[in-house]
Amino acid sequence: MSTCATASRTAAEPLAGTAATARTWLLVEQSGPWGAQALTDSHLDPAVGRALEAAAADTGVRVALIRRPGRHADRGANTPRRVFLAHTAPGRSWIRTARIADPGTLLHLDFAALGAGAHGGLWEPYTGRPPVLVCTNGKRDRCCAVLGRPLAAELAADGMEAWEVTHIGGHRFSPTLFVLPYGYAYGRAEAPLVQDAVVAAREGRVVTDHCRGRSTWDRPAQAADLAVRDLIGEDRADALDVTGTEGHSSGEGTPPSWTLTLAHADGRAWRVTVEQRAGDTAAPASCGASAIPPALMSVTDITALTPVIAAT
Repeated sequence: MSTCATASRTAAEPLAGTAATARTWLLVEQSGPWGAQALTDSHLDPAVGRALEAAAADTGVRVALIRRPGRHADRGANTPRRVFLAHTAPGRSWIRTARIADPGTLLHLDFAALGAGAHGGLWEPYTGRPPVLVCTNGKRDRCCAVLGRPLAAELAADGMEAWEVTHIGGHRFSPTLFVLPYGYAYGRAEAPLVQDAVVAAREGRVVTDHCRGRSTWDRPAQAADLAVRDLIGEDRADALDVTGTEGHSSGEGTPPSWTLTLAHADGRAWRVTVEQRAGDTAAPASCGASAIPPALMSVTDITALTPVIAAT
């Protein structure tokens, strides 16, 4: 039986503009098995999981569980576990980390402040290799397990800071992952590409091959960022920022569209038009789902904006 990842590859579905949206990630180590809704269906106390979901809602923080690649036996409820906080906005990216014994203490975090990028000196700054988070939750979609787990294991064997993660969306692009601190996500990834992406992240750059977008932004902005990068050959992660978005309501038979303004650190700017359109070939969003044409983010125009020079 064909899988969703096979169908997406066959349909040549574009990757740009498909990443999960999260300005800040809260990643909580939880060994043992994960269910489809891992925060409430794992060996994490489900009451804590529900409370974390509620606390993070509408704050820009996304909570996910992580575990080391390999065997997933639970080491015990009171075993110290690793936690990461990572903010991904351009020019303000950071990673903080700690080891905690009680995940319930995370409910005391100021989620609104963390979503806005203010850590307030919480925990310790993370200074290790850029973390790589590979989606492997087979209870959500078997492609994540079949394709994600071997990749995570290979990355760990190669000495990377690799973790399995519960859910980052886009099962059909498996194996899918993202790299911190900048939060760029990748699909249909293989180990050599991930190695390049990690080296780039360590140097403050981004690899755009197989890139789905930066999780800081929503789907139209992700597509616009990658399109401008491709146009001007820019790989510095923080060189571009999205400074404005205007949505256009769609009439009957008219696809939704957006006009975005992207600014470069050197003062250049572009106006980018992104249109949502249906893909030409139907494909399932996940294994077992009905095949429908996917919603694609199509960049239809990029216009350079002339800098305004003050009169002398």
